[in-house]
This record gives sequence, C-alpha cells and structure tokens, in this order.
Amino acid sequence: MDTKDSAGSGFVGNVFDPNCPSRVVFARIGDKWASLVIQILADGPLRFSELRARVGVVTPKVLTQALRALERDGLLQRTVFAQVPPRVDYELTPLGATLLEPLAALRLWAEHNVSALLNARDAYDEARDAQILAP
Repeated sequence: MDTKDSAGSGFVGNVFDPNCPSRVVFARIGDKWASLVIQILADGPLRFSELRARVGVVTPKVLTQALRALERDGLLQRTVFAQVPPRVDYELTPLGATLLEPLAALRLWAEHNVSALLNARDAYDEARDAQILAP
C-alpha cells in the first residue's frame, strides 16, 4: 500500500486518531452545502447566482461561507473579472475535482437507499412511540 499522499509530502492521515488533521476533511465534505457545490461545479465554472439557483434553498450568507471555506481548503477557485458589473466565477481546482468520484458514489448510494433509510426511521420512531406510550 502506498503511504504517500497526493501532494507527495509523505504524510498520510488517520481519521480514527482524534488529533489527526484529516478529520477536517471529513468535516468539510460532511458540510451539507460543500458536497453539493462540489458536485454542481463538476460541469464547469458558475457565477454565484447560477450556483445558488442550482444548490436550492440556501441563503447568500451561508453559500458565501461555504464557498470561502472550500476556496481556503484549495477545493475551488474564485475568479474575479474586471468588468461592470463585476463578475465572479467559481470552479473546481484539480484537488477539488478528485472529490467528484467519491461524492458521486455517495450520491448514488443515497439516491438508491433513501427509501430504505426513511422506512427504517419511521419504524424506529413508531417502535419508540409505542414503547413510550405503553403502560
């Protein structure tokens, strides 16, 4: 097994170690807006308004925070064009593009298993409610 990371630094994280910085990656990708933004940008650069429309119900403030965090982590690039009105495009970096395959697998799993998950949730809630209401 290769122990080199993709940047070639030789450091490989261990998410099971509570002190490992690789847990930050899980937190970033686990953010509900970040994973959507990354997948939406798979088709190429988008302006803020286009991105927001495709993400759906997200406030401009929350989307801006997610975009800044993704930019800070090197997963997307923000390009400002000097024109009137100013134009800003967001696009994946090569590092961000490496997340497309694992996120696509997670999205596929979610889409194929959402019914089973919701049924399990309902069954759990019903059993819990019956237990609470039992004399």
